Amino acid sequence: MKNIFFVILALLLTSQSFQAQKPLKLNSNEIYERVQKLNFLGTALYIAAHPDDENTRLIAYLANTVKARTGYLSLTRGDGGQNLIGSEIRELLGVIRTQELLAARRIDGGQQIFTRANDFGYSKHPDETLKIWNKEKVLSDVVWAIRTFKPDVIINRFDHRTPGTTHGHHTASAMLGVTAFDLVGDKNQFKEQLKFTDTWQPKRLFFNTSSWFYRNQEDFEKATKGKLTSFDVGVYYPLKGLSNNELAAIASSQHLCQGFGRVTTRGSQNEYVEFLKGEKPKDKNDIFSGINTTWNRVAGGGEIGAILYEVEANFDFTNPSKHLPKLMEAYAMIQQLADAHWRRIKDRQIQEIIEACAGLYLEASADRSSGTPNATVNVNFEVVNRSSVSMELTSITTTMDATIIQKELDLETNKKRNFKETITLNTAEYSDPYWLREKASLGMYRVEDQNLIGKPETPRPVQVHFNLTIDQVPIAITKNVVRRYSERDKGEIYEPFEILPKVTTKLKSKVLIFSDDAAKKVMVEVRAGANNVAGLVHLKVPKNWDVAPKEVSFNIRQKNDKQTVAFFVTPPKNQSEGVLEVMATSVGKIYKKELIEIKYAHIPKQTVLSDSQAKIVRLNIKNAGNNIGYIKGAGDAIPESLRQIGYDVTFLNPLEINGTNLQQYDAIVLGIRAYNVVKELKFKQKYLLAYVKKGGNLIVQYNTNRGVDVAAPFALKLSRDRVTDEFAEVRILDDTHPVLNYPNKITPDDFKNWVQERGLYFPDSWSKEYTPIFSMNDKGESAKNGSLLIAKYGNGNYIYTGLSFFRELPAGVSGAYKLFANILSVGKALAN
Repeated sequence: MKNIFFVILALLLTSQSFQAQKPLKLNSNEIYERVQKLNFLGTALYIAAHPDDENTRLIAYLANTVKARTGYLSLTRGDGGQNLIGSEIRELLGVIRTQELLAARRIDGGQQIFTRANDFGYSKHPDETLKIWNKEKVLSDVVWAIRTFKPDVIINRFDHRTPGTTHGHHTASAMLGVTAFDLVGDKNQFKEQLKFTDTWQPKRLFFNTSSWFYRNQEDFEKATKGKLTSFDVGVYYPLKGLSNNELAAIASSQHLCQGFGRVTTRGSQNEYVEFLKGEKPKDKNDIFSGINTTWNRVAGGGEIGAILYEVEANFDFTNPSKHLPKLMEAYAMIQQLADAHWRRIKDRQIQEIIEACAGLYLEASADRSSGTPNATVNVNFEVVNRSSVSMELTSITTTMDATIIQKELDLETNKKRNFKETITLNTAEYSDPYWLREKASLGMYRVEDQNLIGKPETPRPVQVHFNLTIDQVPIAITKNVVRRYSERDKGEIYEPFEILPKVTTKLKSKVLIFSDDAAKKVMVEVRAGANNVAGLVHLKVPKNWDVAPKEVSFNIRQKNDKQTVAFFVTPPKNQSEGVLEVMATSVGKIYKKELIEIKYAHIPKQTVLSDSQAKIVRLNIKNAGNNIGYIKGAGDAIPESLRQIGYDVTFLNPLEINGTNLQQYDAIVLGIRAYNVVKELKFKQKYLLAYVKKGGNLIVQYNTNRGVDVAAPFALKLSRDRVTDEFAEVRILDDTHPVLNYPNKITPDDFKNWVQERGLYFPDSWSKEYTPIFSMNDKGESAKNGSLLIAKYGNGNYIYTGLSFFRELPAGVSGAYKLFANILSVGKALAN
């Protein structure tokens, strides 16, 4: 059974990668399950703070056992987390985690919603969280999500009554859920939203509790006795061949950048919710008890239900197309419903069922994966009716213009219809993530369009409406234009079709460090988004910085081809920092964006447009020792940052480490979470410690404290201690220590302008051989002295640091560069 689970997991992960844009091809079991959901008119909304906070067991249970329309409102996109699979952090990590959430929802059957809250990193109290987020705006987004999704029941993931006991974002999400529950039905609250939606009042609010929130099972049972609704979420789905727990684990395993790949158990398992507000359910084991979830809840729905309940009761698994006449009859009646909310939902659901029952294949595939505004694109259409039901394609229209392309094609059984059309991309908008188009604050993304707020991604830019008649009933089915092609080693691939700029530019590094006043060559890569693109590139630099030449021409014949141009940037003599901007002009238009493509096997390809610029820093810094060996951890940009200040950095393959090949390095650095993700390290530790003993410097960056042994030469215990306030006072414990004096003098001023945090997962106890260097703490907490520990071991030095260099160096924080250079140089002062 375990092997079967892994096979299913592998297949689903693969199908979510290259096939993420692929048209649905539902089998009979899946069609029947969708008919069941079509006949359930109840909605649940689950609320938490981050991607991977959601309880996929409960979401899957509600969506697949109860058949409820189930949403997950994640207040953030997880931008402040760490990335176990690559080097993307902050906004780019948020893009990845958004797609991982969507992949999870495709598996567990839920829908995904967000607010504009920016995950600024770990927060120890909801008061801090809500101050940085802008409480009023995030609350308005929660209200908006409830008013538009219109849930009958809301379930909070966290407890609003226990501030300060968990991540501040967690508690804040629960507090906002409770507050919003009381506001959504008041027309005087957030009145501007009522131009686009109506007020709504959910029936009841719950907290998804468990023994995890208590010290032990006994305390949990004592505190919640008689207060809980419970359900067994271990139900088995014969139509899927999976239990709910297995389905939930596969969904949760989509969060790969957070290390959530997992297996699960089968069999009975209870989930508990505690009633908080609203109307108590009549049946305490049914959260929808007392709520009408039949077609009769909608005016005019009774007649529709009479048709669709019969389809469900007599569903033909061998020939679903036999139900098309009844489905088309119900579809026509749904179009007449006065309730716009349920009309929209049920229209979308029944269209999917009709399409699947007919074996109807509709595709619009562009001849390339992107186009530019106002350009044309050739689209290949494929239409196949694989049922015996009478069907006609009358016309097609696109979202780009109002042109109606008449077809009048009889769709005979299993006869493929192919044709090509040219579409003009009549838009000035690009298809990049909408929440990244404006500069964000520390706590909030800026989105002015009310109808975009909450959407998981930017609506696809080019859609095609296939206007058909099925059994004499007109129906329009909408499809995204995609790019379908094949590669020999991957097979058939579907990618989203994007609208992108005609010109984009790229700097190799987002931070350019000048360690002296000599000019540095800066290369700019120019990429063409269309054929035959020409123009000029110039750099904008701060006052007292110089750049030559003033501009450079480019001329690129082929789309997607690139040309590299060079500039020389000269810094001032004294320390300085600012922003270098790249600007390209072509045919009178200015282009200032970089195109970033994110490609991982478990999510669709993502394209992000970022400002084409870099932070430039003139830094008075000295180095001692040049040759650095680097063992990659969970992904960070520190190696490139070290090269910027003159170090020669070599990546070390842990498998090749032995007793003789480490001595050439002045220092060896382990990337963040190396012991968490590089399994080979536990077999190579003896060689690393031998390297130190012979006179080397070993710098170990932070690891999480869950089940990891960093195998330090002396006793060292990792904890969850962290200092999340990037402005927290840093106190120097011994200003005579060499690490603070050679080759650069380190003072408290070097901790100015740090970003997101001071550090994380500090050791909280260590043997006497270690010397702590700094003391720091968040407000109201005891001093934390484990951020940087140095121990002499043999002739060398073992150094452990939880300081967040992986964030500070890519952000160009001057003091962090100086301190890291000193750490690399420990022990070198005596030699000089």
